[in-house]
Amino acid sequence: MAPNSTAAIDIAELKHARPRHFGRWFSAALLASCLLYIVWAFATGNIDWSTVGAYLFHPRILWGVVMTILISVVSMAIGVVIGTLVALGRSSRNPVILSSAAFYTWLFRGAPILLQLLIWYNLALIFPVIGILGIWHVNTVMVMTPVVAAIIAFSLHEGAYTSEVIRSGLLSVDAGQHEAAKSIGMSYGMTFRRIVGPQALRVVVPPLGNEFIGLLKMSALASVIGFLELTGTVQDIYYVNAKIMEMLFVATAWYLVVVSIFSAGQYWLEKRLGRGFVYGGKHG
Repeated sequence: MAPNSTAAIDIAELKHARPRHFGRWFSAALLASCLLYIVWAFATGNIDWSTVGAYLFHPRILWGVVMTILISVVSMAIGVVIGTLVALGRSSRNPVILSSAAFYTWLFRGAPILLQLLIWYNLALIFPVIGILGIWHVNTVMVMTPVVAAIIAFSLHEGAYTSEVIRSGLLSVDAGQHEAAKSIGMSYGMTFRRIVGPQALRVVVPPLGNEFIGLLKMSALASVIGFLELTGTVQDIYYVNAKIMEMLFVATAWYLVVVSIFSAGQYWLEKRLGRGFVYGGKHG
């Protein structure tokens, strides 16, 4: 019995033995060292943190934040409307509508957004005057202001991308539901509003949310045409006070705050639309 008892004890000890993950500890120590070095470098570097604090809630900075949110929300709203129409056009049996929608998507997805901003802002070089059949006309430079050029460029750009997102959501709805709605006499518009739209919305909200978060950050490109959103405002300030890094940190802090708020809103909306469906391993 003694040998068997000894074997049983050895097996029990083996079961409770834990492997030593030296690699994990080394990786964690290396990562912690790098983070501490970065924090130390920023803390002791030639950065005037009092300037960061002083400008964090400066009225001009807050106005830049408001402009960033405003242009992003307006452009995304217009882009979703355009994207929905283009997505419906891509599913049309009319070859003219289908080819036009496909051409629009190809054009505005292919052209870099920075080039689109510059083209719209300098549209007066091609069309000095815009009007309606001689009834009304105006100089293009008076109309194509930085804010107008930015909204047009971002809206058309987002319309091209959101059209593919919305089209994928429409394709996710089973064709049998279209047939069932048609069999009970529902029109195409009613079918879209009551059956197809709500189901597609649950699918398209996550990628649309990601598109909007990307647009919030991409709006910084509007500073190249003189639109004073957050990045443009920060640049105007550091051209005067020469506090380049300090002002860039201010802008970074506000971008992180705004993106975090809208990300939380996106998460709540996804949970809301996911009620009744399996969501993250749980039923909503």
